[in-house]
Amino acid sequence: MKLTLGKRAREEKFKFVFDRSTGILYKYYYGSITLEDIFSSWDYAISNNIIPKETKGFILDYRKAHFEIILNEYWRIADYYKKHLDIFGNKRVAIITEKPKDAVIPDLVETKDDGYLSRPFYTPEAAVQWVLAKS
Repeated sequence: MKLTLGKRAREEKFKFVFDRSTGILYKYYYGSITLEDIFSSWDYAISNNIIPKETKGFILDYRKAHFEIILNEYWRIADYYKKHLDIFGNKRVAIITEKPKDAVIPDLVETKDDGYLSRPFYTPEAAVQWVLAKS
């Protein structure tokens, strides 16, 4: 059973869906995505208690989006996760992209992982398998 949270995708740049059967919180992005979009959408989820306590991991789906992020500012994403280890600590964050140019940011963020694990993927199946794998 899936629980959809957040605003409708066509009104916003993001949507949250929690899959109770796996414990994975999916976050879908739409359109052009900036650092502020990433931070404000997580802030929205945190302040509105959208992230269930039983969340085992996260899948961030950028297949219907693209990054508008200055390459040398990728570290700010890793810093955000590190500042919110109460949410992301000891969890896996899979990032799905289809375009090679959009895989660069998740590749760079992975180099700064500290207290959580992140990794880019091209398919949802691989992302789910990795998120649910035992460490």
